[in-house]
Amino acid sequence: MEAVAAGLWTLAEHHENTGEIAKAIKCLEAICQTEVSFPPIVEVKTRLRIATLLLHYSHNVNHAKAHLERSQLLLKSIPSCFELKCRAFSLLSQCYQLVGAIPPQKQVLHKGLELTASVGYEISMKLWSCNFNSQLANALSIEGDYRGSLSALECGYACATEVYYPELQMFFATSILHVHLMQWDDDSLVEQAVNKCNEIWESIEPDKRRQCPGLLFYNELLHIFYRLRLCDYKNAAPHVDNLDAAMKTSMQQTQQMQELVKELNALDQSLSRSDLYHRDRAALSKKQAMIQEQLRNMTGLSPIGRESLEPVYFGNARRSIGDKLQLAPPPIDGEWLLKSAVYALVDLIVVIFGRPKGLFKECGKRIKSGMRIIQDELVKLGITDGVREVDLQHSSIWMAGVYLMLLIQFLENKVAIELTRAEFVEAQEALIQMRNWFMRFPTILQACECIIEMLRGQYAHAVGCYNEAAFHYIQAVKLTESKSMQTMCHVYAAVSYICIGDAESSSQALDLIGPVYGVMDSFVGVREKTGVLFAYGLLLMKQQDLQESRNRLARGLQLTHTYLGNLQLVSQYLTVLGSLALALQDTAQAREILKSSLTLAKKLYDIPTQIWVLSVLTGLYKDLGERGNEMENAEYQTRKTIDLQRRIADANASIYHLEIINKVRFEVDPLHELDAKRAMAGPTMGVSLDIPESIGLSAPLPAPSSSRLVDIDTGKLRKWRS
Repeated sequence: MEAVAAGLWTLAEHHENTGEIAKAIKCLEAICQTEVSFPPIVEVKTRLRIATLLLHYSHNVNHAKAHLERSQLLLKSIPSCFELKCRAFSLLSQCYQLVGAIPPQKQVLHKGLELTASVGYEISMKLWSCNFNSQLANALSIEGDYRGSLSALECGYACATEVYYPELQMFFATSILHVHLMQWDDDSLVEQAVNKCNEIWESIEPDKRRQCPGLLFYNELLHIFYRLRLCDYKNAAPHVDNLDAAMKTSMQQTQQMQELVKELNALDQSLSRSDLYHRDRAALSKKQAMIQEQLRNMTGLSPIGRESLEPVYFGNARRSIGDKLQLAPPPIDGEWLLKSAVYALVDLIVVIFGRPKGLFKECGKRIKSGMRIIQDELVKLGITDGVREVDLQHSSIWMAGVYLMLLIQFLENKVAIELTRAEFVEAQEALIQMRNWFMRFPTILQACECIIEMLRGQYAHAVGCYNEAAFHYIQAVKLTESKSMQTMCHVYAAVSYICIGDAESSSQALDLIGPVYGVMDSFVGVREKTGVLFAYGLLLMKQQDLQESRNRLARGLQLTHTYLGNLQLVSQYLTVLGSLALALQDTAQAREILKSSLTLAKKLYDIPTQIWVLSVLTGLYKDLGERGNEMENAEYQTRKTIDLQRRIADANASIYHLEIINKVRFEVDPLHELDAKRAMAGPTMGVSLDIPESIGLSAPLPAPSSSRLVDIDTGKLRKWRS
C-alpha cells in the first residue's frame, strides 16, 4: 500500500509542477477516499499535502481545515511524529486566521507551543516554537492584546537567540518594534526597540543581508513610521531614499528572474522532445542547470519555487517565482506583505514626504503608480466593479483590506494635493471615489470614515463653506479614538469658526482650542502643537492681543520649519506673521516676511494663500505710498481672485458639491451576511501613517477690525458659495 501511495504522491507532484492543481489534489484525495486502509502516517502526510495545495492555490479554506482536523485526530494515536504534528498545528492555525476565528487559532497555537516545550532542545523544535510564537503574537495583536503579543514575540526572539540565527532574531526584533509603534506606551521602550533592530541588522553579514529583501523593506518602513511619529522628517529622509532605491533594485531583479524563468520554460520544452540528439540534450541540460543555479542564487529557493510544505503566502493567489518578497531564506520563508503591497506602500511613503514640500509632479506619478498596482491586485482578488464586502471570499478579506486601506490613503493624498492647488473638481472626484469604496466595503474601511469626514471638512472650508466645514470636522472627532486626529480636527474646526467671523463663532473656536492647547505638549511629535499654535494665534489676533499672538505664531513657525517641513503651513504662518508685523508698524519685516510667503504659495500653486498674501501686501504698499507696487500687486490679486472665483463656481456647479458639504454622514447599507470581526481579522498591515495635517490650514483671515490688519473681506468667500 505504501508503494501505491508513493506512486500517487509522485503523480500529484508532477501535476503540481505542470500547474494542474486540480489533478494533483484528485491524486491525493484518492488515497484518503479509497476503501482500502492506508497506514495512518500515510494518510496524515497526504492530508497535509492536500491542505497545503488548497491554501496555496484556492479559496477553499474550510476544505483544507477539514483535512487538517482529521490529521490531528489521526496524529493523537501516534506517539512521535513531532514534525508532522507541528505542521498540522501551523497549517490549522493559518486556516483559522483566514476565516477570522481567533480564539480557536490561539488554542491550536498554545497546543503547538506545549508540544515544542515537551520535546526538548532540538533545533527543529526551537524553530517551530518561533513559528507558533509569531502566529500567536499576530493573533493577539488583532485582538488588541499588545502586551500579550510582545510577550510572545520576546519568547520567539529568545528561541532565535538560542539557536544563534541572526535573521530570525531580526524578524522578531522588527515585529517587536511594529507592536511598540502600534501601542506606543513608553517613548524609551520604542527607542530601545529601534536601536535593537539597528544592532541586529548590523550584525548580519552583508552577503546575508542581500538575501533578506523582505527584512530590509520591513525594517526601513518601521524606521520611517517611527520618525514620522516623532515628526523627525530630516532623519526619516535617508530611510525613504534607501527604501526607494531598494524597490528599484528589487524590480530590476524581478524582471531578470522572470526572463530566466521564461528561458528555463523554453529549455524544458526543448528537453521534452524525444528526437533530441544526445549531444544537444547534454548541452541543453547543462544550460538548464546553470539557469536553475542562477535562480537559486537570486532567491534562495528551489527552481520551481516551492520552498516548503508551509502555506507561507498571505492571501491565496498563485504567484510565479520572483513575485515574492521573502523576509529571508528558508526556514523563515515568509512575507510581511505581498511584494505588490510593499511597492505600493513605498510609493505612498514617497508621496507623504513629497507633498508637504510641494513636489506635486512626482507625487502625481507615484499616486498613479501606487493606485495602478492596487487596482491590478484587487482584480486578482475578484474585486471588480459591483463587488461588495459581502461578496468576498473568506480568505481574500485580509489582503483586500490591506490594498483598500492603501488605496484610501492614496486618494487622501490626492485630495490634499488638489485642494492645495485649488483644483476643487478633481478633489471632489477623489473624495467621491473614497466615498464609493467606503460604501462598498464599510466594515473593512470603517476606520477610514473619520478621514473621509475630515476631508469633507477640508473641501467645504476651501470653497468657503465654513459652517459645513466645522460640522464635518466635529463629526470626524466622533468617529475616531485617535487623540492626535481628534486634536487636529478640533484645530481645523476652530479655524473654520474663526473664518465665520462673528462673536458666537469665535466663542466656539475658543471652546475647541482651549482644552487642546492645555495638552498639546503631551503628544509624541510636534504636529499637533503646530496646528494648535496656529489656530490659537489666529484667535488672539482676532481678539486684538497682537503681541501674544505674534509670540505664539513665531513659536509655531519655528517648530513647523524645523520638524515638519510643510511648506503650505509655513507659508500660512508667514502670512499671519507678516500681517501682525504690519499691524505693529514693523513694515520692513512685514515686507520681507510676506514676500517669502508669496514665494512659497506660488511654488505650491496655492491660490487662496497667494490671494491672502497679496491682499496684505497691497495694504502694505498703500500705507507706504508705493503707488506703482500697489497697482501692480492689486492687478495680480484681481487676476488670482477671478481665477479662484471661477474654480469655486465650477465646484459649486458639480453634482457632487452639495453631497460633499451636506451636513449628514454618508449612509451605508447594514451588513447582514458578514461578521464584522471576520472582515477586520488578519495580520496588522502596519501602523497608521498618522499625518493629520493632510491639507494644512488653508484659511483666509477673518474680516479685520483694524485697517492695519489683513485687508480681506471674508464675506466674499461666503458669496462665492452661491
